[in-house]
Amino acid sequence: MRPFRLLPLLALPLLIGACQQAPARPENPATRPQAEQSAPGAATRGGLGGTVIRVTSLAANGPGSLRAALEAAGPRVIVFEIAGVIDLNRQDLVLDQPFVTIAGQTAPSPGITLIRGGMKIRAHDVVMQHLRFRMGDAGLPKGNGYEVDVSIEGRNAHNVWVDHCSVAWGTDENLSISGPRYDGPEGTARRVTLSSNIIAEGLVTSTHKKGAHSMGTLVHDDVRDVLIQGNLYANNADRNPWFKGGSTGALINNYIHNPGKWAIRLGYNPKEWEGRTPPPAPRLALIGNVMQHGADTPATLSMIGSNAPDRQGEAFMQDNLAFLKTGAPAPLVSGGISALAASPVRLDTAPIPAARLREAMLASVGARPADRDSVDKRLLREILNGTGRQIDSQNEVGGYPEASPVRRALDVPAEPARQQAWLEAYAREVEGR
Repeated sequence: MRPFRLLPLLALPLLIGACQQAPARPENPATRPQAEQSAPGAATRGGLGGTVIRVTSLAANGPGSLRAALEAAGPRVIVFEIAGVIDLNRQDLVLDQPFVTIAGQTAPSPGITLIRGGMKIRAHDVVMQHLRFRMGDAGLPKGNGYEVDVSIEGRNAHNVWVDHCSVAWGTDENLSISGPRYDGPEGTARRVTLSSNIIAEGLVTSTHKKGAHSMGTLVHDDVRDVLIQGNLYANNADRNPWFKGGSTGALINNYIHNPGKWAIRLGYNPKEWEGRTPPPAPRLALIGNVMQHGADTPATLSMIGSNAPDRQGEAFMQDNLAFLKTGAPAPLVSGGISALAASPVRLDTAPIPAARLREAMLASVGARPADRDSVDKRLLREILNGTGRQIDSQNEVGGYPEASPVRRALDVPAEPARQQAWLEAYAREVEGR
């Protein structure tokens, strides 16, 4: 079992061992800080040392747009010389060319917000930081089939790190990891890290063709080596997250506020496997997580559960806390989850104690914590106040954000090590550290 080093989130590094083999080092010649070298997904160096592409337009497409930068080929670092709102007009961004760093922290205040659309990451060795996605129903009628999210998907999506982004108002999931169901672990997304993101307010009765569908994160069948660390899940009815059959990973120091039908769910969906041999039980470590019941949470809801008929899940649980709305303890486990006596990943240092998680995390989570937008400010205020609810439309909470364009020229170093330090300095600035 080769060691993975988790990200130094919340000023406390954590080391784990891999469920599978450690990710191969990409061929891109750039370097990353050693503390980030071997976490699944975050082991990648993205596009460091490649072509610097400057986003200079808030248009949905065309010269200088983010879409044009994503569609370019070759290793590349995408920086932003403009801030404001990019209206995708229901046309998702697609990234299918590998070795990319998307550095949202380089935008001037108030940063980059994308509305009325999501993103498909179908490439390997990708780093995406400090973007806001406010997807929403785009003014479409309920049930019409508009299903939008940010998704890391398919066999080419591996070594992907999504860090310090704010993702809200999805009509499918908010932020997910997926791919073909029956092609096995090498045929779907794998080796992914989601860290320090706000994943919130998946719309309930909105444009999804199935009707009510408020979801946080789906980790699809056979998706392996997933680290979900230091994220805030707020006001999603389900999938906070859901690890389906055959998936593996670790949930470390996540805060789940006001879940609905499910908080953390494990296990395959038997209808999707009729006539086939079901995948094995998902296998996870869950350490230092907190669930807080809210206005939409059933009183009997546990932090982790399953409705699979068998192979419900295997979980090592340590220092997790769950609370009813009254503050009394809520159940931790239900639905036939098998307890593992030892962690399937090796812990070399301790995560943040669950009792301190809320205060430690809320200061640093989401896009640009030192330069938050009104949506993230409201969400965090509601969590501190014990309020907030699940919604059907972004219009219930103020609608799509607006911002005037702001421009700033950037002097980007070309040498990879200096480039990494330069990007990190911008990250420290917008994170207030």
